[in-house]
Formats: sequence, C-alpha cells, structure tokens
Amino acid sequence: MPRFEPSEARGGPLVRGFADGQFVVDGTRYRSVVLTPEQATQWDAPPTGDLAIEHLEAALALQPPPEFILLGTGPTLTHPPRALARALQERGVGIEAMDSRAAARTWAVLRAEERWIAAALMPL
Repeated sequence: MPRFEPSEARGGPLVRGFADGQFVVDGTRYRSVVLTPEQATQWDAPPTGDLAIEHLEAALALQPPPEFILLGTGPTLTHPPRALARALQERGVGIEAMDSRAAARTWAVLRAEERWIAAALMPL
C-alpha cells in the first residue's frame, strides 16, 4: 500500500495511503470521503458533472464554514460545474479541484498549516 506521511503538525483525519482503489483514513477505508478538521465521513459521490451544492453539505456544515473545499475529482482532474462554483462563492466558500490523490496530499499539507478547509474526495 503506498503511503505518505505529512508533517507531524496534524489536525483532523489524515489520508494515510491508498489501497484497492480506496482512501485509507486513519485505519478506515473509504471509496469516497468528505474530510473536515473534525472528522472523515463516507460520501456517496455523484459523477463530477452532476455535482451540486447539496452533495457537499457535510463539508459545508463545518462551523465556521471552510475557507474552501478541496475537490478530488477521481483519477484525473475534471472541472466541477460552474453552478456549483457560483453557489459556493455565494456562501463565501472557494473550491479547488484536482485529481483525488493530489487532493489527499494537499489536504495533509494545508491541515498541517492549520488551514480551516474541507475536502471531498471522489473515488480513485
């Protein structure tokens, strides 16, 4: 199982590796997952093109709201619908899309910096 270890300055759940097409988050495997500084939650991710603000409610429930959401779009970068980006912008939340492996690594780096963010990682 490939592993990467972020900085020791940690906050919240961490993706410790990838196995069998799943994310390994602190010993639990997820096909797709929402990460907040407080918890990891199984996510029934829709196809990227169908993604709407309702699908990100677990990430948006964070108080205060996250600065932005890291969106892992699966094995390759796929841009999210513009309507989603607008809806998030109206709430004062940004979105950064990248492939899911890159998003998992970026999550670890930004949480080590204690950034108040959320991540939604689609299946690998």
